[in-house]
Amino acid sequence: MADGEIKVDNDPVFKGIDPIKYEGPDSDNPLAYRYYDKDQMVLGKRMEDHLRMAVCYWHTFCWDGFDIFGAGTTDRPWHAARNDRAAADAKMAAAFEFFTKLGLPYYCFHDVDVTEDSATPDELSNNLKRAADRLAAYQEATGVKLLWGTANLFSNPRFAAGGLTNPNPEVAACAVRQIRDCLEATNQLGGENYVLWGGREGYDTLLNTNLDRELNNFGRFLSMVVEHKHNIGFKGKILIEPKPHEPMYHQYDFDSATIHGFLQRFGLEKEVHVNIEPNHATLSGHSFAHEIATAVSLGIMGSIDINCGNYQNGWDTDQFNLDVRDITLALIELLPSGGLDTGGFNFDAKVRRQSSDLDDLFYAHVGGVDALARALLSAADIIEKGEIAKFKAARYAGWESSDLGKMMLSDGASLESIADKAAATGLNPSHTSGRQEMLENLVNRSLK
Repeated sequence: MADGEIKVDNDPVFKGIDPIKYEGPDSDNPLAYRYYDKDQMVLGKRMEDHLRMAVCYWHTFCWDGFDIFGAGTTDRPWHAARNDRAAADAKMAAAFEFFTKLGLPYYCFHDVDVTEDSATPDELSNNLKRAADRLAAYQEATGVKLLWGTANLFSNPRFAAGGLTNPNPEVAACAVRQIRDCLEATNQLGGENYVLWGGREGYDTLLNTNLDRELNNFGRFLSMVVEHKHNIGFKGKILIEPKPHEPMYHQYDFDSATIHGFLQRFGLEKEVHVNIEPNHATLSGHSFAHEIATAVSLGIMGSIDINCGNYQNGWDTDQFNLDVRDITLALIELLPSGGLDTGGFNFDAKVRRQSSDLDDLFYAHVGGVDALARALLSAADIIEKGEIAKFKAARYAGWESSDLGKMMLSDGASLESIADKAAATGLNPSHTSGRQEMLENLVNRSLK
């Protein structure tokens, strides 16, 4: 091996698992795709290019099954060693074996996911540089690409009161350094987006919080992130991930509409988009489809962390989303706008704590992949039939076709002129049915 050359470990960890292949809807093989045929053309585009699926590093390879009530339950060979450099390297080898056996094109990571434990910011910076070089070698060897990277500004105790919004400028400076380093690593690796998840950008109580200071700092430093993106020639999107609460009682990135208002305040609405997560959408009292429709309408749609929550619980459970109807409803809002460009569907989901075997990682992802593929086929059928789009167009046609609608939307219209028109013509309209149940039936008939 030449000096400086990075050895890519090819010793298999998942020895009993063959590469996952498409076998069609009639297959009884639990480790085969029944709906995800990556080369199938859907609405003029390959299925793989529509979905741009990614595996997350953190839940899949870093989590050991621990929860607040008990120790880890999973049997992961790369967890056997201490969390040192050798363990980080073993984890990376297992990760890329997993990516390639799934046959998915992308992965995502936090900086601390791909490094060994780092006691100081200096160590993390150096360890990330080494990890990025190794990731580059694995990407070249496997063809797997980076959908996005992000800095973990929530796990280290120094970030208990936030990263960019921390009351201590020294902590905020460390957060800025981590973002700088991870953004540059993401750029080095050809990442197509960079995500800022404000895990602790928020507050637990207003009694110790200067809300104005924190929001102004957040906007100031986010502007610096955008500036640095352009300085280093990063071509991807900067994304913020909406979430209403947890771990903080109130998060500043509550939902897509809140983020858009924040971006407008600091003149960043053309520079920063959103990475939407269904579990976060439901925690904020919205549906997945609502958050997609809002982001599309506001022009800030970026990427998606595809998971779901448990409706019996009020917290973020990060389950694999197998609800084909729910995903279909979101896709019929997304696809007519052109779908995802630099974004993708990242499986920010973890197996259940009792699903402790290595094979369970494959069962979970195969199910998640096929649910996405089925939803894509269902949404495409709805869009191609055009019945829902036709109904919507007819419902709002008066705004374009009637003299009254045109007058109300004209530049010279005023509250007085519209009211006078209504009075002069004796308007007394009746309600027209919205046909909700009929439309819901049309969705169900297209589900694959």
